[in-house]
Amino acid sequence: MFHPTAIIETDEIGSGTHVWAYAHILSGASVGRHVHIGDHAFVEGGAVVGDNVTLKNHVCVWDGITIEDDVFVGPRVTFTNDRHPRSPRMASARRRYATRALWLERTVVRRGCSIGAAATICPGIELGEFSMIAAGSVVTRSVPPFSLVMGCPAKKVGDVCTCGWKLTGPFSTTDCEHCGEMASSRAKSVQATT
Repeated sequence: MFHPTAIIETDEIGSGTHVWAYAHILSGASVGRHVHIGDHAFVEGGAVVGDNVTLKNHVCVWDGITIEDDVFVGPRVTFTNDRHPRSPRMASARRRYATRALWLERTVVRRGCSIGAAATICPGIELGEFSMIAAGSVVTRSVPPFSLVMGCPAKKVGDVCTCGWKLTGPFSTTDCEHCGEMASSRAKSVQATT
């Protein structure tokens, strides 16, 4: 389902994906199956969005950002892809921006990660599998799997279960009191992806 006001310039969109009002997806972007892209979202060419992803309203996903399957991105989350930004139109910066390799930083959001509303994700980092980024956080460094981070700059304040609830101890040794998931299941999940 594509809203009639959405602008879709790529053929790489999987089945069952919904794109809502005033969203814009550029040529060269890749969007998976069963994705929800909210109002006024923007996906730039070179961005990769996996299957079963939710991009809420006003999210911008730039070139160099890869979002794996089952990720939730809250409203107004800000991704970045240049650690030393200058206007490419400025004479002294023009040469650097002539080649993507000189400025583009890649960011990977691993499977099952959740990013709260209005968080800012700095470039060149990895958000680990099933990690949770609290609303309004500014993430300046990579986040380990199953970690809960918050603040400015974001710091680890605990671990979360696959279900999203905060654990009372480390993810690799603490069973979830909410859903009953055993710690051994989470530990195996991380081992399988490393």
